[in-house]
Amino acid sequence: MKFAVFAAVLLAALLHASWNALVKRSQDKLLTTILVAGSAALVAVCALPFLPQPDPESWPYIATSALIHVGYFVLVALAYRLGDMGQTYPLMRGTAPFLVALVGGFLLHEPLSSVSWIGISLISFGVLSMVTVKQEGDGKGIALALFNAVVIASYTLIDGFGVRLSDAPVAYTFWMLLFTGIPLVCWACVARRDAILAYAQSHWRIGLLGGSGTLVAYTIVLWAMTMAPVAVVAALRETSILFGTAISAIVLKERVGVSRLLAACIIALGAIVLRLT
Repeated sequence: MKFAVFAAVLLAALLHASWNALVKRSQDKLLTTILVAGSAALVAVCALPFLPQPDPESWPYIATSALIHVGYFVLVALAYRLGDMGQTYPLMRGTAPFLVALVGGFLLHEPLSSVSWIGISLISFGVLSMVTVKQEGDGKGIALALFNAVVIASYTLIDGFGVRLSDAPVAYTFWMLLFTGIPLVCWACVARRDAILAYAQSHWRIGLLGGSGTLVAYTIVLWAMTMAPVAVVAALRETSILFGTAISAIVLKERVGVSRLLAACIIALGAIVLRLT
């Protein structure tokens, strides 16, 4: 992998971890997530008239990806409600890259080298190693997290196809996130109208910052997928867990145990291995 692509994906991972930290610190995680999605849609609609537009062949992929992303956000909210975030998040993010690697080789005709497989396996193992032993709920949260890993792998593969057909990675990403944000905001306005309006008035800055972060982060990721194998980019993106651990310790002042530090080291080692591919 070229150093420029490698560095760009690491930047995207840092941005992803940063806006997730904003959600984690928020009073209402669901409403904050909707503010982030809505803000991303608002920025997208303002920028799209000035961008080269995607090739018509990519529009079915944009629409399908947006629909799946809406389901992803709903499943995230359900998984966090039914299970411990320390279990569900690593399960979602750690399992998905391996699924992309397994399926993507056949669908995208991108056979991976043994070095790539080692790097992907290390990152996935490192992320999964962060799953806590303690379990809250009745196991439904874990089941939803594993199902959402399949959802993540699905939209990753769809976007890997679509962005290459689009010849316009930025506009592809912006349209997809616009179509993702609209139904989520509409739902909030119908189901929790008073709450979302009051929450937006006092937390719009967080929403705008998070929305801009997710726009830039996913644009970088999809651009990288036009430059490198989708499975490698998908795995490298999950170094966001590594940055999330650093943010937890340095910014949020959370206790980071030895097991999480060891898992972070494994993820870092996987990233180094992928750099060598």
